[in-house]
Amino acid sequence: MSETLNSVTRGTAYVLGDDVNTDLNCSGKYLPGKDDAFIAAQAFESVSPGFASRFQSGGIIVAGKHFGINSSREQAVHILRRIGVAAIVAPSFGRQFFRNAINNGLLVVESDTSGIANGDSLTLDLDAHLLSVQGITLARTLPDIPQAVRAILRDGGLIAFLAKHPNWELA
Repeated sequence: MSETLNSVTRGTAYVLGDDVNTDLNCSGKYLPGKDDAFIAAQAFESVSPGFASRFQSGGIIVAGKHFGINSSREQAVHILRRIGVAAIVAPSFGRQFFRNAINNGLLVVESDTSGIANGDSLTLDLDAHLLSVQGITLARTLPDIPQAVRAILRDGGLIAFLAKHPNWELA
């Protein structure tokens, strides 16, 4: 799935708490045997009942610390992509989840998320290194996303990037 990573991403905030592990959005009890549509309909049900039915494609998940801790299952990212998550912002991520997200073309950004509420209109400006909330004076500095990572995200993930750039080498 190829998508374009823009330097500016806008979307509605869907807030989750701390320590939301991969089993909460892609439970192992459904793997194998259930299709992605069924699993996506259950996403985050135990921490935010009805989350999947409320979530609108293009939304931004805003989480607390340690988002994506637990297992390294890539299906957790696939489910988020399936429901249309544009980006995830959290103070910290499980490292395996963080890399799986990039490898699968999902923007993940580490930032302070305090003060952001469900339904807030967010803007992530990667070039200006700024997260802002429309209508209130709340701004957070975002870390620099390396150009190589941006290229992977822009091409829709690592496999798509390598297919497009078969002779790519680190400079």
